[in-house]
This record gives sequence, C-alpha cells and structure tokens, in this order.
Amino acid sequence: MTEFSIGVDLGGTNLRAAAVSREGKILERIAVDTNFEGGRDAVIGDIVNGVNALKRHFAGARLAGVGIGVPGFIRLKEGFITNSNNLPYLENYPVRDAIEQKLGTPIILENDANAAALGEKWMGAGKDVDDLVLLTLGTGVGGGIIIGGRVLHGMDGMAAELGHMTIDSSGPPCGCGNYGCLEKLASATAVESLAMLLSLSAKPMTSREVYELAMEGNEKALMIFTQMGRALGIAIANLINTFNFPLYLLSGGMLPAWNLFWPHLEEQVKLRSFTYRNTKTAIKPATLGNQAGLIGAAYLPFQAIDLSH
Repeated sequence: MTEFSIGVDLGGTNLRAAAVSREGKILERIAVDTNFEGGRDAVIGDIVNGVNALKRHFAGARLAGVGIGVPGFIRLKEGFITNSNNLPYLENYPVRDAIEQKLGTPIILENDANAAALGEKWMGAGKDVDDLVLLTLGTGVGGGIIIGGRVLHGMDGMAAELGHMTIDSSGPPCGCGNYGCLEKLASATAVESLAMLLSLSAKPMTSREVYELAMEGNEKALMIFTQMGRALGIAIANLINTFNFPLYLLSGGMLPAWNLFWPHLEEQVKLRSFTYRNTKTAIKPATLGNQAGLIGAAYLPFQAIDLSH
C-alpha cells in the first residue's frame, strides 16, 4: 500500500477513526469516548491523538489527508462548525485550521450525514450510480445528496436538511421552529413520542421496545410504524419529483423496522410520484451501517486530490 486516508466520525458520545485504502478497505480502526468535560482542547487533542495513532501503523505509506464527519452545519470556506447541539465546545471555532496546525496534514470537514451519503456512493449501496439521496433515520432525521459523485452543499453548506421538510403543516412543533417536520414523524424520537401519546405503556418506551411490541402484533405499535412509513413516503415522493435520481437510500438505527414501515412508504410514493410509477427509481436500505460516515470521511481527501488533477 502506497497511499491511505484517515476518516474520523465525531459524535456526541464517542470518536471513531479509521485508516482506509484507496480501494475503500478499512485497514485499521479505533474508537474512544469523546472527552467533552475537558472542553475544546481535549476534544481536538483526542482527534489529533487518534489520527497520530493510525499514522504510526502505516509509517511507510503516504497519508492523503484526513476527513472529519461532524454533526451540524459547516462553513466550508472557514472550516467552522455551527448549529451543532452535540458539539457545543466547537461552535464557531476554526476547528479545521486548529487540527491542521497540529497534524501538518490537509483536513476536510464534512457534515456527518453528507459523509455517510458519500460513503454509500463510494463503497455501499450507491456505488453503481452517480446521483443519490440518503436519509438517516436516528434520533432525528438527517440527509445527504450526492450529485455527479459529489456532495451537494448549497450556498452555505446547509443543503439536504431533509429532516426539516414539512410533511404535515399542522403537525407537532419542531425545535427548528417549524411544524410537522419529517423528523417529528419518522425518527426514533418520533416513535417514542407517539408511543407515549398512544399510552402504549405506563412508562416511557424506547423505539426498540416499540418495535418489539409491533413485531408481536400490537395494533397501536403497528400504527406508529404505519405513520412513520407514510411520512417517509411523502418525503421521498417529493424528493423523487424534485431530483429524478435513480436511487434513494435509508439508513440509521430505525432500519430494522423496514418491513413494518416499507409497505406504507411505498404506497405513498406510488400515489404521489408520477415519476416513480413510470421509471426504474429505486428505494433501498443503505448497506454500510455505522461505517458509512467513516468511509465517506476517508474518501474526502482522495476525492479532493482526484478533482485537483
């Protein structure tokens, strides 16, 4: 191996990093708890230490660069993170430049859902297409859009906030200030809120517990996944009508419930999208799981080098 890249996935609770070959193979990986109590310098120190640990494993090979996937908006030109509830210490701070100075190697910041979409394009369910949309179904709903093999950033790096598409204008209020956002109807948090609303249990339930009840045939629990499927179907129909892409992917912690929500999702897409009914548009589960963001982040330096040639 003559060249490798390092991908970093910085979450609210842990930091994962991986050395990845040009061929997209994970060569080595590490994971550590994120030391937020230690403040900004401790978090940046964790990233630097993690990258250096991986670099030592491959001392004879050339490091193409480091890609870092983070939750929140990224001001790409300045290398700042903004509006990231999980990373308050790094808000409006020149994260990219600070890490670059310590490592002496090119750093590329990317939104975590965008990185996951790029990972699926490079090595996952999207490797046979150049254009795709990824929806991440977790605590909230994130999104990434790939056009011509590259992430769509928009004017300020804020494109693909798909979790805040309006699905029901009279729906529940969202923290973003809107009502009836997709993530208020189709995320793990939404499933838990609906369980409470429907009095599924005397105590709050996790989305996993609601899923298990639904698998046992509980009608109220099944109703929750019907609602989730309908909301996703409306969202994906709108995306298909807008982009006419060949592929729409779903990923994240809610994916095990696919068989519960898929029939209702597909019903809505067929109803609402003439394009879907008349083309070979595919809607599929993503395949890389929680490695997608790591692989996508690692691809960023390779892609930057290829585009500069």
